[in-house]
Amino acid sequence: MAPPPPLSGGAAGLDGLLESAGRIRANVERVMSGKPEVVRLALVVLLAEGHLLIEDVPGVGKTMLAKSLARSLDCTVRRIQFTPDLLPSDVTGVSIYDQDSHEFEFKPGAVFANVVVGDEINRASPKTQSALLEAMEERQVSVDGVTYVLETPFMVIATQNPIEMEGTYPLPEAQRDRFTARVSMGYPSAAAELEMLQSHGTHEPIDDLEPVADAVEVRKLIEVVRSVHVAVDIQQYVVDLLTATRTAPELRLGASPRAGLQLVRAARASAALDGRDYVLPDDVQELAGPVLVHRLLPTAEASISQRTAEDVVAAVLRRTAVPDASSTAGARRR
Repeated sequence: MAPPPPLSGGAAGLDGLLESAGRIRANVERVMSGKPEVVRLALVVLLAEGHLLIEDVPGVGKTMLAKSLARSLDCTVRRIQFTPDLLPSDVTGVSIYDQDSHEFEFKPGAVFANVVVGDEINRASPKTQSALLEAMEERQVSVDGVTYVLETPFMVIATQNPIEMEGTYPLPEAQRDRFTARVSMGYPSAAAELEMLQSHGTHEPIDDLEPVADAVEVRKLIEVVRSVHVAVDIQQYVVDLLTATRTAPELRLGASPRAGLQLVRAARASAALDGRDYVLPDDVQELAGPVLVHRLLPTAEASISQRTAEDVVAAVLRRTAVPDASSTAGARRR
């Protein structure tokens, strides 16, 4: 196997990433106490140039996580409160006729920002939800035949409540597939909840958050992550996992090729956050659940027998042959 190209920026690039990512992570954890794994996943998605879907019951901090990550970055941030009467033009923008110039002038919508926080995304109609499809996949917006390119970084952080069905519209498969990963907040531990009552009871810690990184710095971190080496054996392992979901009898929809690309990107980011310039099978296994589960559709029989997509991914990971970690690491060092 030929030796891979050197990492962009060398050790200094990776050291710089660890320092910058550590600052962002510590800043968010000032608000999101007791949820280090959730904060880490949000940071992985940011560095993987992806989008994050935060799905859980009300009151567990979904919006707080999105807002604290956005406030930690000195870049443009827009929030969209999704409601049934929200229009696609509110998201993408609209062309308005200017009486003075006698020309149409484009007024950008809320999606024109580095970080877009979409609260309760499943409360908007499918027509409005679909306004995000082009932006999330192609990082551009087309209005009235004109295409507008979005700035980098561009990240959508959306929240939704999976339990409440009244007045909501479930995200279609195409929309869910655009999200790199899905995370569930879960209830805090007793100690973390007590700390929250003490710190949030009289003051909102998020009000004190100051940006610790800007858009230029995030772009540099993304370039470092792009250069993390992924051995051919790791790539084949990802393909084997995807194929296994497509042939699983419990699923009527398996993982898409887009899922594989985003799993590799997320694994690169995870490896970089661990101080490595190469991806290990452990990185793929750790992220397989968050990246794949929300894209899969169980069959009716599997649902009746309470066989979830999480169960299927866990079974696929158990029965898929894992490449030798030492060979993937050794290829990077040569």
